[in-house]
Parts: sequence; structure tokens; C-alpha cells
Amino acid sequence: MPGVGPKTAENLATLNILSVENLLTYYPLRYDNFEVQSVQNAKDQEKITIKGTVMSEPVIARFGYKKNRLSFRLMVNREVILVTFFNQPYLKSKIELGRDLAVFGKWDGQHLRMTGSKLITVDTAESHSYSAVYPTNKNVKKATIKKIITAAFKQYENVIPTLIPESLRQQYHLMSRKEMIREMHFPTSDEQSKLAKRSATYEEFFLFQLRLQATKRANQKRNGLVIKYHNDEIKSFIGQLPYELTKAQKRVVNEICRDLLEPVQMNRLLQGDVGSGKTIVAAIAIYAAITAGYQAALMVPTEILAEQHAQNLAHLFEGLPVNVGLLTGSLTAKQHRILEDQIRTGAINLIIGTHALIQDSVEYANLGLIITDEQHRFGVNQRQKLREKGDRPDVLAMTATPIPRTLAITAYGEMDVSIIDELPAGRLPIQTRWLRSNQNGVALEFVAQELKKGAQVYIVTPLIEESEALDVQNATALYEQLAAYFEPQFKVGLLHGRLSNDDKDAVMEQFKANELQVLVSTTVIEVGVDVANATVMMIYDADRFGLAQLHQLRGRVGRGKQQSYCILLADPKNEVGVARMQTMVDTTDGFVVAQKDMELRGSGDILGQKQSGVPEFKIGDPVGDLKILEIAQHDAAELLKMPHWDDVTDNIPLVAYLKRHQLQTHFD
Repeated sequence: MPGVGPKTAENLATLNILSVENLLTYYPLRYDNFEVQSVQNAKDQEKITIKGTVMSEPVIARFGYKKNRLSFRLMVNREVILVTFFNQPYLKSKIELGRDLAVFGKWDGQHLRMTGSKLITVDTAESHSYSAVYPTNKNVKKATIKKIITAAFKQYENVIPTLIPESLRQQYHLMSRKEMIREMHFPTSDEQSKLAKRSATYEEFFLFQLRLQATKRANQKRNGLVIKYHNDEIKSFIGQLPYELTKAQKRVVNEICRDLLEPVQMNRLLQGDVGSGKTIVAAIAIYAAITAGYQAALMVPTEILAEQHAQNLAHLFEGLPVNVGLLTGSLTAKQHRILEDQIRTGAINLIIGTHALIQDSVEYANLGLIITDEQHRFGVNQRQKLREKGDRPDVLAMTATPIPRTLAITAYGEMDVSIIDELPAGRLPIQTRWLRSNQNGVALEFVAQELKKGAQVYIVTPLIEESEALDVQNATALYEQLAAYFEPQFKVGLLHGRLSNDDKDAVMEQFKANELQVLVSTTVIEVGVDVANATVMMIYDADRFGLAQLHQLRGRVGRGKQQSYCILLADPKNEVGVARMQTMVDTTDGFVVAQKDMELRGSGDILGQKQSGVPEFKIGDPVGDLKILEIAQHDAAELLKMPHWDDVTDNIPLVAYLKRHQLQTHFD
């Protein structure tokens, strides 16, 4: 492009603008409306444009280093309004007594004055002009980006191909791509601007879903292992369980077993709310792989969880040809070597561990199935590394963090999803109460009553030690207070992230053995810890935790037959905080909690780690525009199912787009 030299190109690259297409789809954050508005109808603190006659000479007042204030009065429809510009002294020459002026800025309705941000020519103000405001950084000025986009559109508008097939455009009344790009950058009216945004949102979601679905189909074409498990042995194993599987568990087991038999690498996400019985489903999948002569690996995020799974599964597979190995970072070098030899020779056929499972030194004899627990705790690269350990092993990812619909469609769109959506028979829903912190005494009395009935209690607090920045209960001080309150009748223990792994394990073992009745803890107990006798989860400063995290913590109780309770102590500072506490009281359904969490927090960092959240979209909001996202997913899948869809004339620009984005995938 003329006017874009190497330096400008380098600067534009810092905004991820690497091509003309990137530039033309670099959409504005918002629009400033330079159409003149009446101050009578303006809302307080709204950005508006007013037009009037200058009634006083402009005066500059200086304060502080390089700081100044330019003020003058403007007569607008018989109202005299004080206009102030900060740090723009050069505007003084443009403000003449008696001259008509239009000013864009923030309206202060209480004091009838305006903080100006821009002087506008009267002609512009009268031609209903919208001005696009772009996201920029220190390398690229707003004026530069505007100028280059305007030039690019003039130069290339006649070669912009429309990507969305005509049938879909007609169905949803969408603009052509050329018209959409023009209205996104240079809107002619409010109505056209909204239509352009809707068209751009659909296009962005549709192209994203098309790439995801194309990747999924390409993966399904590659050969995977055919795991011919022994059906009779699996039926016999399920038959000897001390309980019957729920309908949902049976359905999910069938979906997984069907995948194992397919000559395609399984890539399945198993979602189940806390306590819905995912572990037994995983155990059946593991046993199926082992009956077919393969090894299975289970990767979990923490050593406590790895040890717990190893103990539970060793007990479950007692008397069966399953040899369990536990591989964690705390093994000695010698223990590590011995275990690695046994994995390499196949003497151990179920390997449970943390990310130690993907170290280069670990070689598997015949890895057929990989299960990752708490999927989102592992980065994409870690999951990929584990997949590369065997000869295209089947992969089952599990999560007890219910994934809202938005996230399932975006972050996990290339996976098949199975959901366990019912709790085992006999489980009573956990009762949740929210109390203000001044009701702490009432809460502790209730806890004492439960302890007298022989129950155990978790008490969770956000911080480990004093922090001046946050006035919250810290675990150490709380432990001392509660020990003084409950002991000697009931024994109180302390668990937090600063303890060594050995000390953490020792405390957990004492709690499991009921040698401790009250466990004061930070969130290290959040994932997977299972003590059936614990019936109360009490959380101090509950408003400091995310909703998904609160739901996870609540799921640590309610594991046995007794009624369980969750007590939230919190003094939320705003409406969002109150809404979050109310959500916890109103529902125990993790999927409802997760969707609400996403609505309240936005889509940025729903699972606590950016790498696992929703992809960054330029224009679409996957939470607010969920309906459009779902429609786009359905449309993309339907298009790819059409025989020879990529030969249809109407779809040629779309095929070119996929190729340009390095997705030269061979479609059916």
C-alpha cells in the first residue's frame, strides 16, 4: 500500500495487522456521534455533540507541570454552558467571540457544563457524522490507523469477496462483505451500523467455527488405534460394583467404548458436575483399554489428587490384571528409574501421575488411552505432548468445572463432548446459606452442632498470611482462633500451599482418618479431595472467590448419605458480588453456575487461566452473542457435511479463505 513503509508496517504488526485483510477487519471499539444533540435530552456523563455561539473569550489557566485548562462559555438554545478543554491550549486560536462552534465531549447534566474532547467544524456536525474510535498502542497513532484504513478501503473495495454463502446471507439478512466493512468503518446511520455489526459478528463466528470443524474432520480422517476390548470382562467388572450406574453414566460409557473401537483417534471431553461419578466412568474406560492389551495413563494436576486416584483405583481393580504405578515429582531418582523401566517394558499398565508423565525420559510400551483430569489445568502444549507419547492413543479429557455453553462451543469446539447430567441415587442436594460476616457466631454454633453428630468440617479462607491490601481472614490466624474455639473437644488442622508436599499429605491423611474433625484450609483442597464424612463447607470472604471455584469447593461435601451444607460468609461490595452469592444459594447445578459466572465476569478468564478461556474475538461477544455463536456453529457443520461443498461456485471465496489461512484440508 502506498504510504506504508517498512517502519509503519512494523508498527502495524504490533497490532496484529499483517495484511490488507487484517487492516480492513480491524474494527472500531466504538463510534463518536458528531450529530448535534439537544442538552435537554442528554444523559448525565454521556458523550454528545453540542452546537452554539461563543459568548466569552477563551481563558487558559495553568496548574502543575505541563497541565492547563482552557475554558469559555457557549450559548446553546438560550442556555449558557461552560466548556472546558484540558491540555489542549492550541485550540484557543480557533475559539472566537460571536462565532458558531460545535463541541464533542462529556456532558455534566448536574452542573450544566461540558468537558470537551474535540472541536468540530459546524458542517461536519450537521452531516450526521459518526467517527470511528480504534484500539491503538504506543506505536500507532489513532490518526494514522484511520488514514491507512480509509486509503485501503478506497484502493481495495472493489475486490473484497463476500465469504458467507448467499443462502445464509439471505436467511439472516446479512450485508455483503464490502458493504459490511464500509459500514463498520464509516457508518452512514445508526441502523446501518448495527446491521454491519451483526453481519461482522456472524461472519467472525462462522469462520472460526468453520476452521474448528475443518480441523476436527481432518483429525477424524487420520488413523487412530482400534482398541478391541473384551466386552464380557467389562460387563463383569461393572456387575461387581457396589452400586448401579446412573442412566447418564451408562450413556457416556457407551459413547467412550464406541470411540475406542473406531479406527480414529478419540478426542472426547467428559463433563460432569462435582460428585456425578466421572471417576468410575474413567475406570471403566481404563479397564477396557487394558483388556485389549494396552496401557492407560491418567494425568492429574496435583500430587494429592494423583495419590488419591492411585489408592482408589488400586482398590477398585483388586484381583484384576491391572498394575498401578504412581509417577510424581517427589519420587527419588532411583524410584523414578525403576518405575520408568516397568512402564517401558509394560509391567505397569496403568500409570497415574502429574505432568511427570510427559517428561522425555518416560517411554511407554503400548500406550492406548490417555485421560486428563481437570482438563483446564493443563496447557494445550502439555496435552499435545502427552498425545505424542504413544502411537496416536485415544484421549479422554475430564473436567468437574462445568463448562458453560459458550466455552464448550469455542475453547473445546474441536472435541466431542459427553455430559453426565445426573447425580447418583441417594445423593441429597447440598443446602447453601449466605451470611454476613457479623453472623459468624451463628455459623460456628451450627458447625459445632454438626461436629457433635460425628461429622467433619472444612473451613476455607482466601489468604495464607497477613496482607495489608486485603482485609481478609488468613488461614493461620483463623486456625488459631478456631483451635481456641473447638479444642479440646474437636481437633483442628491447618492446610495451605506453603506446606511441603509431605506435610500436606500428612494433614490430609489425618483428616481422612477422622483424627482431625475441622480442617482450616486455603483452596488447595479445591480439586478432587474426597472425604465422605465431611458434611459442612464453610467459606470465609466468599466474595473473594470466583463462582466456579465456590462451586468446586462446595462439591467437597455431600459425598456421603448425610445431608450436607455450604455456608458462605461474605460482605459483597457491589451488585455483582450480591448476584454471585445469590446464584450459589439459588442453584446447585454447576452448568447454571458456570453460565452465570460467565455472564457476570465476561468471557476473558472464566477458568482461571487465559490459555484455557474463550478465544479472543474482534467483534463478537461469545457471552452476549451466544445465540449467534450457536447458529454459526450449526451452519458451519452443515456446510461441511455437503458433498463437494468446496466445488460450489458460491463457496469459492470461502475455500480460498481457508487455504489462505493455511487450512488446505481435504474435505469430503
